[in-house]
Amino acid sequence: MRRVFRLFQLREVIWIVGPAVLIVLVAFWFAAQFVAPAPPKDITIAAATQGSPYYEAARRYREVLAESGVTLNILETKGSMENLALITDPRAHVAAAFLQGGLTNGRETPDVLSIGRVFYEPVWVFYQGEAKLERFTDLVGKRVLIGPAGSATATLATRLLTASGVTADTSTLITMELPDYVAALESGKADAGVLVLAPEARTVRRLLASPTVRLMDLVQADAYAQRFPFLQKLVLKEGVVDFAKDLPRTDTRMLATTAALVIDRDLHPALVNLLTQAAITVHGQPMVDARGETPIFQRAGAFPSADDQEFPLSPDASHVYKTGAPFLQRYLPFWIATWLDRLSVLLLPMIGILLPAVRIVPALYAWRIRRRIVYWYHELKKVEAEIGTHSDSGELVGTLRHIDRIEEAVNRLIIPVHFANQLYDLRGHIHVVRRRVMALRSTASKSTHRARVRPPVVLPVPTGTVTDQRN
Repeated sequence: MRRVFRLFQLREVIWIVGPAVLIVLVAFWFAAQFVAPAPPKDITIAAATQGSPYYEAARRYREVLAESGVTLNILETKGSMENLALITDPRAHVAAAFLQGGLTNGRETPDVLSIGRVFYEPVWVFYQGEAKLERFTDLVGKRVLIGPAGSATATLATRLLTASGVTADTSTLITMELPDYVAALESGKADAGVLVLAPEARTVRRLLASPTVRLMDLVQADAYAQRFPFLQKLVLKEGVVDFAKDLPRTDTRMLATTAALVIDRDLHPALVNLLTQAAITVHGQPMVDARGETPIFQRAGAFPSADDQEFPLSPDASHVYKTGAPFLQRYLPFWIATWLDRLSVLLLPMIGILLPAVRIVPALYAWRIRRRIVYWYHELKKVEAEIGTHSDSGELVGTLRHIDRIEEAVNRLIIPVHFANQLYDLRGHIHVVRRRVMALRSTASKSTHRARVRPPVVLPVPTGTVTDQRN
């Protein structure tokens, strides 16, 4: 009997828990479709040549990411133009890159998102001669160096000069490597040159120190910054480059673009968060160069900047700027926090299904048990309804047999102990109906017996009608 009861319990568990488990599995599968895969353990960033600001920033990113167990591979390139080609080429497998402002925008490269702007890249305009030049339009008819062919410097210089009417038709535009700028200007092979370099660059320092080369004080700097949103006006204060030599010798208005740290749109969100945190750590305080000097235009808190006029900001990066590192990453190692974050995507729908299931399954189990008892109550009720239609003793005998079959089936029911009271109530009610039927049968039997055993009929003899034969 105990074995039979265990088999009964097992069957009930299968019938009741089975559908709930199936629903949970379906929900698990559905939620799994929205779970991002685990982030890769290494990514590649396109920088520039060793010693450049891009490369130095990437090197510091690598140190920050290494603390979280992520390897950052630094790819040396020729600069922003090559970086742009790599970040937009899916076959290159480059996850992040540095781009000079003014090269492209989010409409032209929809698969590129920004993590923010990370430092200034001043636009230097040097010229040779005694005549003072204050506008780009002053370069009409002159020989102008615009940087290496196909470089980011050449692209930006051409854009600014063209807007000022300085084109290949009105001037001589010369493409040349940046280190050769000094010799070309000092020797008179060029009248002016446009550079996009950090103030600490060797070429900039040599040109500032040259007795025959002057830095243009751009009087229309505000207008250019208003016309081109990726540009900003900067003022290079007198003597800030070299106090001893008083370089520059006057306050000089300049333009500057800002370097953008961009990523592939498909980069894993956890790595976007981590890379944004690295940018905040590295650029939150000005980077100190090899000489122990801080960049002239960098100020604490100015970078990284979420204000990007060219590329849409990554939503994950925006979240880091607003609220800081994700909650779990503040207290747990990166990989554990990432695993728990992915797991939560599965757990939330599971909780939403399991909590109702915890309440529904016991109720469903109780319903199934009560259903068995209620079924025989229904059968008993039909028997009771039929009693009033039977007047013959033979019919009531059939009713008693029906009640016996009900009782036999009820006795075979396997009911858990905490439902035993309902089972005993059913048995008691079976006996009540049986007694009622037996009472009706007894009454019907007596009526039948009285109908069969009748007294003899005595006919009355009429008087005066009998003739005595003896007379």
